[in-house]
Amino acid sequence: MRTPLAVLLLCLLSCSPRREAEPAREKSRPDQPTDPPVAGLAMNRRQLYDKVLGMLLGSAIGDAMGAPTEMWTRQEIRTEYGYVDRLDTMVREPSPEGTWDYNLPAGGTTDDTRWKKFMVGFLLGQKKGLTRGGLDAREFADYFVGQYTNEIRQLKATDGFEPGPYEAGIRRMAWLQEWALVAKPYAAGDLQAYHDALNRFYGGEMTCAGMLYAPVVGAFFPADPARAYRETFRLSLFDIGYARDISGLTAAMVSAAMAGNATPESVLNVVRDVDPHGFFRSRLVGRSAYRVLKQARAIVLEANQLQKGDVNPAKITFPKRGRADTLYLARAQRAYELLDARNQDLPFHAAEIHLVNLTALLLGGFDFEKTMAFIINYGRDNDTTGAVTGAILGAYWGANRLPKPMVAQVIKANRALFGTELEALAEQMTEKIMARHPRE
Repeated sequence: MRTPLAVLLLCLLSCSPRREAEPAREKSRPDQPTDPPVAGLAMNRRQLYDKVLGMLLGSAIGDAMGAPTEMWTRQEIRTEYGYVDRLDTMVREPSPEGTWDYNLPAGGTTDDTRWKKFMVGFLLGQKKGLTRGGLDAREFADYFVGQYTNEIRQLKATDGFEPGPYEAGIRRMAWLQEWALVAKPYAAGDLQAYHDALNRFYGGEMTCAGMLYAPVVGAFFPADPARAYRETFRLSLFDIGYARDISGLTAAMVSAAMAGNATPESVLNVVRDVDPHGFFRSRLVGRSAYRVLKQARAIVLEANQLQKGDVNPAKITFPKRGRADTLYLARAQRAYELLDARNQDLPFHAAEIHLVNLTALLLGGFDFEKTMAFIINYGRDNDTTGAVTGAILGAYWGANRLPKPMVAQVIKANRALFGTELEALAEQMTEKIMARHPRE
């Protein structure tokens, strides 16, 4: 029979390893809560910051990956870069909507990242409408007018003989000019002038306007896709028709991805489940954005029917590189062919970006690198599509699970080239969200 002392010693010996193992398990799982959870979000502040930063970084990576080949065809991309699955330097001229300087280094970005910074700036300045009533669209229009007016003022103050500073100032002003022409009559309450300007905005096309800043609104209202949709729809002053619905859905998908228990289906099902303005009730047509999701599912289903025995490596036009295996490349190539059959006339058409975005997420299985490579190698408006999809995946995975070399490059490049501190923006945005969601 064991004595009480022996029992005590046995207990100490058997219990000690378990007590020592607890800190090791905690340390090996950085996603474990280490501070009180944020009210209503089922995550703590550190996890919230990681997802906000992930949204900004994922978007910037997608933008930077597509920037060298924006609006290129697949053949042009293959000829110049082969198979793009990483950040690379670019050889391109500056433009208002593109890069603001010649030949940026790897990690350099375009207006897609500038729009994220622009939107964070607007949201940080909001003092009302965050707990009830919603964001104010007229204040948003005023913000555009103010930013544009400031660029005009700086351009007029330019001095010297060399043309470079004038050209740079004109690019900054021209970046906002189409938007300011729509925002000014809206801010003034001139309905007819706004209506006329809106229908001239970038030629009256159903552009991807709201999709450029929608991801920030989605992250600003985490795990609340219905509200993210409503707020973005309200602020989509530059969208026409179903493009406005797609902008709302883009924000809603990011918001759903921000949830701590997000799954690929919970993110994708937003397109089916979130419809505050009743697009599904439209007579004859129904909801165009949901029809796009069904097309994406059909494309991926057909592409995935290819099996190893069906693949002829000689017919794969992409060089094998990185993580992409031969079967995946064959399936991606088939998906490209099916996407081509559904292409819209203009590369920045909202429905096309929505379709490529959804197809890439489905085919890539929410894998960040595979999904980004699919988008960038497809071409066309690949930096914008990459920025939108990258924001969704960045919010889903969080910054800590994005490819570290790419993260380091976009942080460094945006700081050096544009003075954009992505980590500081994420910190400020997290604090603003925390003001609405204090710790439990």
